[in-house]
Amino acid sequence: MNDALKDLLVLLDLERIEQDIFRGASRDSLVPRVFGGQVAAQALVAAGRTVPADRPPHSLHAYFLRPGDPGAPIVYTVDRIRDGRSFTTRRVVAVQHGQPIFHLSASFQAHEEGLEHQEPMPKAPDPHSLPTAAETLPRYAGHFADPDVTRRLLRARAAIDLRYVDAPPYATPGEAREPRSQVWFRTNGSLADLPVAEGSGVPADDAPPARPLLDICLVTYVSDMTLLDSVLLAHGRGGWAVGDVVGASLDHAMWFHRPLRADDWLLYDQESPTAQGGRGLGRGRIFTADGQLVVSVIQEGVIRALRG
Repeated sequence: MNDALKDLLVLLDLERIEQDIFRGASRDSLVPRVFGGQVAAQALVAAGRTVPADRPPHSLHAYFLRPGDPGAPIVYTVDRIRDGRSFTTRRVVAVQHGQPIFHLSASFQAHEEGLEHQEPMPKAPDPHSLPTAAETLPRYAGHFADPDVTRRLLRARAAIDLRYVDAPPYATPGEAREPRSQVWFRTNGSLADLPVAEGSGVPADDAPPARPLLDICLVTYVSDMTLLDSVLLAHGRGGWAVGDVVGASLDHAMWFHRPLRADDWLLYDQESPTAQGGRGLGRGRIFTADGQLVVSVIQEGVIRALRG
């Protein structure tokens, strides 16, 4: 496990400051606001800290309300909306400087047998055959508006081994392509030594979230990194790093279908069915390497063209 992954696990280890009130640190971001995946993952940790450990999340729905300040802590307040026989519902509001910046509703479910089917996994090359970020990013440094972007991107994503199947948007600015994108990802190190939650007790406050909650929160963190790439591809835009668009996440929804491990390879298959009114929609499916559909994701974001 590298130092960046250790730092990310610390970031997800929220401090309880009162009953159902938690505080999380922020970290430097690539843009002058808190990374949306961080806020979503931390909010899900806060919700999970109030739910029995044998009920993992099965869905979340979230809205990004204001840009977060990466220089200030974030306070997460959890409302215990419902504790049913099979399902538990929580609502979380993230606050900075006295104002809500993020709102999340999450539902948790005890294990249950039922009907099963899924879409087949799309074709994708073996992740080991694809270049790493350290191999890919320096090739396109000339496309970036700021010469320091390569270093900042590598630092921001050092906890995650993320590999593009095809060239990312920043590699081909000005070239419109099919609005589809695929990436393989996993944590940059094994999580095998971390605890697995057992029984029905609420997770302890003095340790990072136990698995499987931790795996789901880590995938939530990554899910915001590339989902709007397919919108950019459709219009030949390179993204914020190239400087031809400005944008931000508006809302984010995820459904967790089957167990997953964030330190195993996961395929993130993404597409954009529409863009209009300064907004673009991204839709994603996450599969395990052996073809299990484990997560579905939908996100809409503000995407405004700056030039060309």
